[in-house]
Amino acid sequence: MAYLPKSLRDRVTGSRLRARDSVTVAPRLRDPAEAEAVARANNAPELQVPWSVRVFAAWSWRVILILALLAIVVLLLVQLKNVVIPILVAVVLTVLAQPMSSFLERKLRFPPILAALTTVVLGVMFIVALLSVASRSIMAGFSDLSAKAGAGFGSLLDWLAHGPLGIDQAQIDGWLDQLTSALQDNSGMLANGALSITSSIGNIAAGTAVVLFLTVFFLKDGRRLWVWCVRLLPRGWREPVHEASIRGWVTLRGYTKSTILVALIDAIGIGVGAALLGVPLALPLALLVFLGAFIPIVGAFLTGSVAVLVALVDKGVVTALLMFGVVILVQQIEGNVLQPWIMSNNVALHPVAVVLGVAGGTYVAGITGAVFAVPIMAFLNTVGLYLSGHDTAPALATAATRPGGPPGTLDRQIRASYGYAEEPDDSAAGNEEAPETATMDDGAAESVDRAAPSSEDGDVTPGRA
Repeated sequence: MAYLPKSLRDRVTGSRLRARDSVTVAPRLRDPAEAEAVARANNAPELQVPWSVRVFAAWSWRVILILALLAIVVLLLVQLKNVVIPILVAVVLTVLAQPMSSFLERKLRFPPILAALTTVVLGVMFIVALLSVASRSIMAGFSDLSAKAGAGFGSLLDWLAHGPLGIDQAQIDGWLDQLTSALQDNSGMLANGALSITSSIGNIAAGTAVVLFLTVFFLKDGRRLWVWCVRLLPRGWREPVHEASIRGWVTLRGYTKSTILVALIDAIGIGVGAALLGVPLALPLALLVFLGAFIPIVGAFLTGSVAVLVALVDKGVVTALLMFGVVILVQQIEGNVLQPWIMSNNVALHPVAVVLGVAGGTYVAGITGAVFAVPIMAFLNTVGLYLSGHDTAPALATAATRPGGPPGTLDRQIRASYGYAEEPDDSAAGNEEAPETATMDDGAAESVDRAAPSSEDGDVTPGRA
């Protein structure tokens, strides 16, 4: 049990000793008739049930109860998606924006609220500028692309009539009339769809405002909010949950940064390939691939297929095949080089688990579930491993600049959250004051990763369990 943290090692050892002292072995009756007589005499029919069946039944009702509770939690989260989704997005943005906020606060001496606001405003300006450039490119190339799409559709009809299929022109005209009638009959549904899109745009705008608001206060008061949540737990649970969540936060940060890097490489590869082949809308297509890559394994491929369709409409079959080859090449580089190299130290999830997580998240919550399924699974995996005795980042146990504050300061933080004066702590006298938010700067993260022992020393390598 050397791989266990000391607190968990002492707890596990004590529980094993208590369990060993409390075990009592009942006499085993070998004669079935005698066993039945004893059961009747004690009015205990359960004595006739084999022990293996009892164990299986005990496990069964507990598993069913756990699954039922999980189903209720998932159902509540889906029903409250307008609240849950902004919180998840704000957490991810906090992970990305924290280095900038810490730089402004520590190096330039910005007040915490001003550092958070400045970071969020700069991020919004960058995103607006990127979308503005992409929209201009779309507007410039959309008219030409739509004209070529109409010409391509006309060529398709001509090929159906005069090509090897030799379909009668009257039959083709009948199909077109049926299509026109279907559009006219469903005009009301299309109008309702347009109204639904308008309503969705309003919801997105409101959700964006909530996300920005939450991000500002997560950057400013992230640790205080977390300590308030931890202090609601029973006293014996606080330290393990706090330490496990620190490991989960580091894993989430590593996953987010790795995903952005992989998405950027995918977008550059497919965007450059589209530009070299002369495919229009190369920049918007690259931006679409970047966003799609946040859905692991399948996202970049699906969004890259849009580039193939654009190439087919604008340039023809040969260019479309070349564009498809570019997409496949980029996906092979991502799956065989980038994912193992970049993700291996951050997410200890098998590709099968990732695919099943994406599929389940899509079924439960659509595209949002597909995007957030894997980071949530990675966070829960790291937390579960720590609580079960496998510390994926042992160096965090002694890192003074880790998320959540230096080791051994949780009780002082909880007392401070209640408004009590902090007691002097000689053991932390040499430590600098930790940042307000529950994050760690990049330099400290790299030092933690370098200081983490390898599996040859008996510990679990960070990111692998």
